[in-house]
Amino acid sequence: MTGEKPNWFQMALSVKGSVIPTVFPRIVFCAVFAFIVSLFHYFGYSLPEQIFGAVTGNVAYNLVLGLLLVFRTNTAYDRYWEGRKTWGGIVINTLNIGRNLKLSVVEAEQIDKEQKADALKLLGAFAVATKLHLRSQPVNSELEPLVTPSQFLEFKEVKNIPLKISLWIGDYLKQQQVNNRLSMDEFLVMNGLLNSMVEALVGCERIKKTPMPLAYAIYLKRLLLIYCVILPFQLVQNLDWWTAPIVTLISFILIAVEEIANQIQDPFGNDANDLPVDEICTTLVKNIKDLI
Repeated sequence: MTGEKPNWFQMALSVKGSVIPTVFPRIVFCAVFAFIVSLFHYFGYSLPEQIFGAVTGNVAYNLVLGLLLVFRTNTAYDRYWEGRKTWGGIVINTLNIGRNLKLSVVEAEQIDKEQKADALKLLGAFAVATKLHLRSQPVNSELEPLVTPSQFLEFKEVKNIPLKISLWIGDYLKQQQVNNRLSMDEFLVMNGLLNSMVEALVGCERIKKTPMPLAYAIYLKRLLLIYCVILPFQLVQNLDWWTAPIVTLISFILIAVEEIANQIQDPFGNDANDLPVDEICTTLVKNIKDLI
């Protein structure tokens, strides 16, 4: 990915990263239904426009639909932005612990240097393990270089791997404090940063495991469906064969907005509209290696 600003028209016409592939079946349904309504109208089978205009042209109905769409997108983006801030906290606290470890822990012997390097690698392993944990993915080769072989074997019996890694980091800090390689003040500072990393982990789990209230999701989808189904009956009297294209455009606008909210409400996945967690972890691991 380059730092060049993307072309406006390229971005506007891009399919990758958009919701078009996801909403396409729903848009096709609305278009086909509108075409069938136009066909019936052409052969003289149509209902009075006023019956359906009372729904789609009703101020209260449109107001409720608009407010629910705004509420849905705002709620989803709040989750997305909170997830980004939480991951920012993981990065900041991880680098701060790594910097303090590098500067504060005394290396009296070669083994001290090796243990410090292993502890620094665990900081990167925490971020990678958090990513895998949030995606419900098993331990893979991405995590293996960041831990010792014995630690990697222990992962098979652990459900919450990031929490286990935080325990190993805490044990190392405590051991250095007991061996007088860390002062009590330094230990308390780094342990507080480690606590913040665990809090960030729990914050990400809270975002992931707190879904949109089902009643809101169902109600919004029903209102959208009713609107898109009734709209052709209202427009066909004036638009004839243009009913299907206009209904397709309007239904795409409404359904796409709702789908965008669906995609960004869980920001830790692999979709194009999710947070760049892979890049965040890769950069963090590189920074840890620089410290080592």
